[in-house]
Amino acid sequence: MERVHLGNSDVEVSALCYGTDLIGSRINESDSFALLDAFYDRGGTFIDTGNFYASWYPGCVGGESESTIGRWMAARGNRDRIAISTKLAFDYPGCNGGLSAAEIERECEKSLRRLQTDHLDVYYAHRDDFDTSLEETMEAFHRLINAGKVRIIGASNLWLWRIAEANMLAELRGWSTYSVVEQRYTYLRPRHGADFGPQICFTDDMKRFTAHHGMTLIAYSILLQGAYTRDHKPVPAQFAGPEADDRLAALAQVASETGATMNQVIIAWMRQSSPAVLPIIAGSKTEQVVENIAALDVTLTVDQMLMLDTAGNPNVKKAWLR
Repeated sequence: MERVHLGNSDVEVSALCYGTDLIGSRINESDSFALLDAFYDRGGTFIDTGNFYASWYPGCVGGESESTIGRWMAARGNRDRIAISTKLAFDYPGCNGGLSAAEIERECEKSLRRLQTDHLDVYYAHRDDFDTSLEETMEAFHRLINAGKVRIIGASNLWLWRIAEANMLAELRGWSTYSVVEQRYTYLRPRHGADFGPQICFTDDMKRFTAHHGMTLIAYSILLQGAYTRDHKPVPAQFAGPEADDRLAALAQVASETGATMNQVIIAWMRQSSPAVLPIIAGSKTEQVVENIAALDVTLTVDQMLMLDTAGNPNVKKAWLR
């Protein structure tokens, strides 16, 4: 699998990331190992998790995903070939959440123990904390990097202006800045005023900002949990409408032209976009993981990219519909 560098750092990862929010919880350990093996055996080296995964699932308290990944890496002896990203800031049993220095240091140690490693390749602020100063947060992250416990830091579910302020402050202090931004993103565009709770979507301004500053864009919830391909799974209300219908029609046409699945076209579209977006894939079955990875073999033409980009825009002539 192709390798890419995150931001301007020396952290090298696979072109796709594997998301593990339900690894070790809804997905049992044996099946979790099989899914991780399927990703790794096909060249995948970038695995994304979080400290509170999956505290929302019945019978879980958080840390299940990290602990399962830690046991898998120990069993396979492959930690030195894996790039691990994890996150903090949400509360879960035994953790109040937030981005105070004490919380960052404490949760980092817990994640390291669960993952059975001495460092995190990427450590994310998983949501904002307006009760803690940016100075305290960014200095605490910088100390972890200086201590060798974290390689680079990232921002997830933070507003653009907060990322910009945090990085400006860090640059002025000589501290480490956010190298990557992980947000919610998919092919369908959210309707005006769509509410995703604490999750924040990529915007055009954020894409321009990150491209200008050499930051990597990483996207989660890219396939809307099967809404593009499963008849029983409706398009979420935050996206539904005439624009979504036009974009789904374009997506179906490109899938037909390429012989790829709609999910594969979405992954290819993200990777070929400017700026490029690194997709987080998931899947509760091995065949889903394999299908997603096969998207790396899909190359879209300039015309197909234009069709996908402009679909649903009333100011663009829909010549592709003829």
